[in-house]
Amino acid sequence: MPDTLHRDAPAPVTLDRREGPYGEVVLRRRGDDFEIIANGCFLMDTSDGRSERLLIDAALAALPADRPAPSVLIGGLGVGFSLVRAAAEPRWGRIAVAEREQAIVDWHREGPLAAISAAALADPRTGILTTDLVAHLSTTTDRYDALCLDIDNGPEWTVTEDNTSLYSPAGLADCRARLTPGGVLAVWSAQPSADFEQALRNAGFSGVRTEEVSVARGVPDVVHLALRTD
Repeated sequence: MPDTLHRDAPAPVTLDRREGPYGEVVLRRRGDDFEIIANGCFLMDTSDGRSERLLIDAALAALPADRPAPSVLIGGLGVGFSLVRAAAEPRWGRIAVAEREQAIVDWHREGPLAAISAAALADPRTGILTTDLVAHLSTTTDRYDALCLDIDNGPEWTVTEDNTSLYSPAGLADCRARLTPGGVLAVWSAQPSADFEQALRNAGFSGVRTEEVSVARGVPDVVHLALRTD
């Protein structure tokens, strides 16, 4: 997302910088907040986690209320807000998190971000999959009641070129195949996309809709929601 929130904030301090298989990832501290930069692109920070929490809440609300211990796959650990929200909800069963950057996992397990996520990581329902989300969805035989995906700034603004395949017909078919009947796909985005909504419908999803959430920087984030009804 564009880093418009920090125009008048203190200069960032780099805490860690690593070169991984998908490019450079950087952890910075800006005042009291932490932020993650991927390949020079501002990805997310800890200043306002409302939209990350909405991603989890909206997916759970879309599931049948009587579904016991639904499982969720969170795509992207990020700063940990989505995982923390899921772990705080006793209704969730298995909570899997796919994060391809080992550096981000390390920052949560033994670095500064542990202050946010330590309790959620220790939850027995939580499991971290250190793997590329796109590859996981195309190869695993696991199925989930909800997929909550937040690996880019949106379907039309990807962090790496490889991620574009997630939003393609083949990628959406993989998402649908990994959902149980009645399961929900929730995709975070920095802006709404009518084209992506249509792509979801073309991929066989129903109940396609977009929820907005106001955030500190002033431009609402959104969550695209879609159901597998068969």
